[in-house]
Amino acid sequence: MTRAPNMPPPTEEPWPAICLVRPQMGENIGAVARVMLNFGLTSLRLVAPRDRWPNPKAIAVAVGADVVLERARVEWRLEDALVDATLLLAATARPRGLEKPVWGPREAALKLRAAIAAGERPIVMFGPEAAGMETEEVARADAILTLPVNPVFASLNLANAVAVFGFAYAEARQGHDLPEWFRDLESPPATQDELEKLFAHLETELEQGRFFHPPDKAPLMKRNLRSIFLRSRLTVQEAQTLRGVIKALSIGRGGRKKEE
Repeated sequence: MTRAPNMPPPTEEPWPAICLVRPQMGENIGAVARVMLNFGLTSLRLVAPRDRWPNPKAIAVAVGADVVLERARVEWRLEDALVDATLLLAATARPRGLEKPVWGPREAALKLRAAIAAGERPIVMFGPEAAGMETEEVARADAILTLPVNPVFASLNLANAVAVFGFAYAEARQGHDLPEWFRDLESPPATQDELEKLFAHLETELEQGRFFHPPDKAPLMKRNLRSIFLRSRLTVQEAQTLRGVIKALSIGRGGRKKEE
C-alpha cells in the first residue's frame, strides 16, 4: 500500500518490548498487538500462552496489526523472554511490599525514552488476565509501572492496560527533553541474563555458608538481596567484578576453586 504524499512515515519502534506473561486468551493477545501498533510499538513477547500459537483468534482481533503478531517471540520460560533486557518494568496495581521505584505511565515513558537514547533495551511486563504476575516475577523488575485507575475498581482489561502505557509512550515521543536519569557508562548495562547469573552465583555460595536461615525465610531473603543490586543498575563490568568478589571469598574460606 502506498502512502499519500503528505502522510508522515509510519512509526515502528522495536523498544520497549511488551512482554505478556502467561496470557490466557488469543483475543486479548490480538487486541494488545492492535493497540501496540496504534502507538508505534512493534516488539511483542509471549511467555507460555495458554492457548495454541499461532492463534487464529489473535489474528482476527489484531485487525491489520499482523506485523506485530508475525514478529512475536514466544518463550516458555520468563527468563528466556527477558534474557537481553537491560531495564525491566512490571505493570501491577499492587507493589506487594517490594522495595522498588513506582512509576506512573508518563514518568515511565520519559525514563524509557531516556534509556533507549542511552542504548538500553527495556521491556515492560504485563501479567495474565485472571490474577496478574506472581510476586517472584515482579521481583525481577527494576521498577513497577502503575496506572492511575480507580483504587476500588483497578482491574483493567489486558489490552486496555497496554493501551494506557502505549498512549503515554507515544505522547512522550512528541517531546524533546529527556530526564537525566541514565549515567554515561563506560561499560554497558548488565542484561537480565548476566544479572541472573550473578544472583545464582551469590545464592549458591550463601546456601553453602548456611546464610538462608530459617529455610522458610529464604525466598524473602533472596528477593531482598536482589532488590539491593537491582536498585544499583549494575553494568556488565560491575556484575563481573561482583562475581569475582564472590569467587574470591568462597576460595578464601576453603570453598570451591571452580565456578559451577
